[in-house]
Amino acid sequence: MIHIILFHPEIPANTGNILRTAMATNSMVHIIGPIPFDISDKSLKRAGMDYLKEAKYIYYDSYDEFVKQIGDAKIYYVTKYGTNVYSNVDFSDPVDDVYVMFGRESTGIDKEILSKNKEMTLRIPMLSTARSLNLSNSVAIVVYEILRQKKFPSLATFDMIKKYSI
Repeated sequence: MIHIILFHPEIPANTGNILRTAMATNSMVHIIGPIPFDISDKSLKRAGMDYLKEAKYIYYDSYDEFVKQIGDAKIYYVTKYGTNVYSNVDFSDPVDDVYVMFGRESTGIDKEILSKNKEMTLRIPMLSTARSLNLSNSVAIVVYEILRQKKFPSLATFDMIKKYSI
């Protein structure tokens, strides 16, 4: 399973979009607080649509609580300061759970966390003049690369709802 970790997300719509992506990809979301909005925020619900009731997520009051809960799981940290391009990492083992942390929209993941885990930092290539990518877009980019390498386990490759074909 893919575990999407959101470190102090700030924008409800991004979190809603990420929960929607997580539901569609059978991923788990770990939200590390504090956060400046309520999980029931209407903009979060609007972005997540009716998928929120099916999305799997856990909320933690602090980073320390999160670390205590997941134990010694290997975590990748997505940051513009990353030392490894995300697509160069081998995520192909079909059994391994993958934990990937994304930072808050304004300042990213705390520098102390990144400096302790430098070898596990990932970067999404972009122009050097770009400050950042949108959080929910970044999550989708990385999650779908992990899924591609794992051969999209248990995900439909054709429309199962309308059964429409062209």
